[in-house]
Amino acid sequence: MQGHGYPQPAKPPPPTGALVLVRVLFVGISLFCIGFLAWTMLLRLAIVTRKSLDWGLFVAALAADILSLVLLGSEPGEDVHTAGGYLGITLLLGTLVASIAYYLAADIRHFQQLREGAYAGQPSPAYGYPQPAQPPSPYTATTSPQHTPPPMPHTPVPQPPMSTPPPGQRPAPARIDQVRAELDELSDYLRKHDEGGK
Repeated sequence: MQGHGYPQPAKPPPPTGALVLVRVLFVGISLFCIGFLAWTMLLRLAIVTRKSLDWGLFVAALAADILSLVLLGSEPGEDVHTAGGYLGITLLLGTLVASIAYYLAADIRHFQQLREGAYAGQPSPAYGYPQPAQPPSPYTATTSPQHTPPPMPHTPVPQPPMSTPPPGQRPAPARIDQVRAELDELSDYLRKHDEGGK
């Protein structure tokens, strides 16, 4: 029988200190290069999360950085004097700010979700695998152990005594016994009917 199989166990997320160091390193590289390497943050994020949105944003940031380089490179002289140069600077700095904001928010959210899944003792949900049902909590926001209503009185229903079957034979369900008895009656009736007709 073919099925989905078991999901792979989730790896625990890296320590928080290491994640903060990596975030600071990538943001620092982008700031030090005045935005020319802002796409590196989004590349790391796309590799870590494997989401198509993050890959698309990485490509968009890379294209924006290349376009700003072309606009700034076409400026005559060392100073910016034309609309194309100003557009290149605006595009470069805008891409830098947007990339930093999105990178930090998405990276923090991604690893927080991984950590919550690891602390719950379950891997993060995988597509195509049934998820275990969570048992209801005996305590909710509106009830507490001090204010629970008293249990309703319960009278037990008497059960008939159970007879034990002989060893090596299991008891037949009641429905099978009923069908067997009806078939016996039908065969007796048919035998009498056939004997009476001859």
